[in-house]
Amino acid sequence: MDKLSIIQQPILDELEILNRTLAETLNTSSPMMNTVVDYFLGTKGKQIRPMLVLLSARLFGKINAVTIDAAAAIELLHNASLIHDDVVDESKQRRGKPTINGVWDNRIAVLVGDYFVSCALKRSISTGILEVINTLGFLGQELAKGEIDQLSIAQDHVLNEEAYFNVIRQKTASLFISCMKMGALSNGASSEAIEQLMVFGEKLGLCFQIKDDTFDYFSDDTIGKPTGNDLREGKVTLPLIFAVRNATDVERDEAMAILRQKELSAKDIDKLTEFAKSHGGIEYAKKVMERLRTEGYAALASFGENPVVTSLKAILDYTIDRTK
Repeated sequence: MDKLSIIQQPILDELEILNRTLAETLNTSSPMMNTVVDYFLGTKGKQIRPMLVLLSARLFGKINAVTIDAAAAIELLHNASLIHDDVVDESKQRRGKPTINGVWDNRIAVLVGDYFVSCALKRSISTGILEVINTLGFLGQELAKGEIDQLSIAQDHVLNEEAYFNVIRQKTASLFISCMKMGALSNGASSEAIEQLMVFGEKLGLCFQIKDDTFDYFSDDTIGKPTGNDLREGKVTLPLIFAVRNATDVERDEAMAILRQKELSAKDIDKLTEFAKSHGGIEYAKKVMERLRTEGYAALASFGENPVVTSLKAILDYTIDRTK
């Protein structure tokens, strides 16, 4: 049995209900909107985030209608952020498939993304839990701030590990934290239990982004984004930050001179990726993820050993070990 199958075992029936709920929520009287929505739903990913909501709730009893609404809300907001990110990044493909702005145009993509946000808010209100609604609203703020801060850091050529972690905590880990919190809230968990699950969500989210960033340093058309894409956009991630910090003054100056250029050539990208790899950047990223894995496991210790905890650990393992 593969990792994803293990993850889904405790929540298979609820995932079917969730997908029906998503389709019903997004259905509209607009033929064009339905066409775009149907296309997007046909390209959806592994649904790790709503799985986390469902699993978090399952720790405290049966998954209920409130949990389904919370999971749908967070999946809709996540998808809205992906649609808008593709416009901002001018990405024509995601996971090897054309994006909405790639098939149609930016106008359609922005409007569809806005529609997803509205549907997410409606679903969160359906939970009837003010803290769930507040969590979703706060998440939207964090996602936007994370993207803005990342653009600002890229423009200013900031190579700082603390700044990097602040950005990925906002733009990625905040989503995983919110998943764990909203699931637990939907089933009346204690504040202490919610806090522990949020710690796990943070460790998982940080690992997810670090792993995603390492893909940028290798040639592989199956990973869902072009190799060197982050560097091309001025985004400096953990492997290169580590390499610059541990390089000689001459090597550091040479790398910074390349990074300060307005546009990077394919040769520039190759130099930087090889520089990061030859100076142990990838190995360092792996060590950081292993530390975060240990911390994530520790956050689940108070829940004992059960199928849900096994699934949550499997998600963390899958995130760190995945190849795309």
